[in-house]
Amino acid sequence: MDTSNYRPGLEGVIAGISAVSMVDAEKNLLLYRGYDIHDLVTHCTMDEVAYLLLHGELPGKESLAAFCQRVGTDREVPGAIYELFRAMPSAAHPMDRLKAAVALLATFLPEDEPNSRKAERLYAKLPTLVCASWRISQGQEPIAPDPSLCHNANFFHLLTGTPRSDYIADVFNVTQILYAEHGFNASTFAARVTVSTLSDLYSGVVSAIGTLKGPLHGGANEAAMEMLQEIGTPERAATWVREALVQKKKIMGFGHREYKHGDERAKIVKGYAKELAERTGTRLWWEISEIVEAEMLAAKKLHPNLDFPVASVYYLMGLPIPLYTPIFVLSRITGWSAHIIEQLDNNRIIRPGHLYNGPEERSLRGA
Repeated sequence: MDTSNYRPGLEGVIAGISAVSMVDAEKNLLLYRGYDIHDLVTHCTMDEVAYLLLHGELPGKESLAAFCQRVGTDREVPGAIYELFRAMPSAAHPMDRLKAAVALLATFLPEDEPNSRKAERLYAKLPTLVCASWRISQGQEPIAPDPSLCHNANFFHLLTGTPRSDYIADVFNVTQILYAEHGFNASTFAARVTVSTLSDLYSGVVSAIGTLKGPLHGGANEAAMEMLQEIGTPERAATWVREALVQKKKIMGFGHREYKHGDERAKIVKGYAKELAERTGTRLWWEISEIVEAEMLAAKKLHPNLDFPVASVYYLMGLPIPLYTPIFVLSRITGWSAHIIEQLDNNRIIRPGHLYNGPEERSLRGA
């Protein structure tokens, strides 16, 4: 068996051409449709970035207003969705609840409209799904969406009943932008594979949600916060990391397939994490994180990825840990949809080959 062309996990394999985003690992550069993420998090809202990813250009004032009006008036979901959530076990994983909800939602939505409009509908409705699912699982009633609010303010309204426009809302906006898109990552590639069979956008999104659930992808932010809680104090942090490495445990939130010199997104959020710790008067998670980061760099030469600082940032915002990955979905739906649209606009079914390492040819003759 010739394995010279085999790349485990498709590492380094070029699987397509895309105009949605570019990662330059050597320069620590990430562009969405040509715009540097530093510029986007400084000057844009998540609604503007959503428009950029779905429609190719940043919106003007009138285009943005029209987009926000469409999204705002499209946030309600059918009553059957709430009944579905009530019928599920309260202990069901939020990502499993979300997969089922998107699949059911698709049966209520128009099939004969452009994929860009379908994508807008999902961008509008996913916060309603995520927050209603959580509240119902906690024995609370869902809150009706507010069509007058922006994406971020509406999320906090749906979750807690109170929209936010403070520093926490600003930081949440940054994380949503940074989670929105990242090339041919596992969930995006899963979505592209699904729709390459000429399945529909909704099926592609369900595939992506299932892929994002895994702790090596979207679930890493939840696992990172649980790790910080297990460490508990700054005094334990260095020893905990060293012992975990000896036991060959995976330290969640570190390393990245593409970035070898540090994830620029993590660097951006780290600055906000420090400021948020100061503003809230809760430096514990920041101090533990600093020690863990130093130990990992010294021992493994690994830098944190985006999920590591986001974990403690979301915790300081008061967001429930099981919602970290569904919150990822609220943003990444824009990147997934952009890739799905791109795949279907110039489609060829994705069907790679493989190497066989099973038994040599066998026969039942003479048995």
